Amino acid sequence: MSTDGTEGAGPVHEQRGLWFDEFEVGATYRHRPGRTVTEADNVLFSTLTMNGQSLHLDAAWAATQPFGERLVNSMFTLSTVVGLSVAQLTEGTIVANLGFSDVAFPHPLHHGDTLYAETVVRGARRSSSRPGQGIVTLEHVGRNQDGVVVVRATRATLVWVEGAQR
Repeated sequence: MSTDGTEGAGPVHEQRGLWFDEFEVGATYRHRPGRTVTEADNVLFSTLTMNGQSLHLDAAWAATQPFGERLVNSMFTLSTVVGLSVAQLTEGTIVANLGFSDVAFPHPLHHGDTLYAETVVRGARRSSSRPGQGIVTLEHVGRNQDGVVVVRATRATLVWVEGAQR
């Protein structure tokens, strides 16, 4: 807005996710920028979620384990990948997160790694029980700065159809 409170002369754009009919099965969305993960992120998330796992919090103990250091909490990794997708896919258009399946962590994430996310739309269908809404199946993939996959998960979401009665 200008200093007098009026809109500009050009179009107004508001950040939002996609309406149901805008999801294209097979489309890939790259979510940028990435997120560099710090030790503080890992410790805070682990303690906030009551996960006292030594692999995340005890540097001396973790040094004696196969990876030789603490690893980033895998739930933080999954949550961050989903979070990176929100602005582009579901901001203001999601009704509910229905669930996750096929969650895998093929490689650990380390302190200082940068996490990048992408999402492939795997399916979309109108809800038979909820008019004005549709179910969209998303495959989220998280990669580190070297392109190595650190998380992969399938998520079902319930999304509004544009113009549907809320």
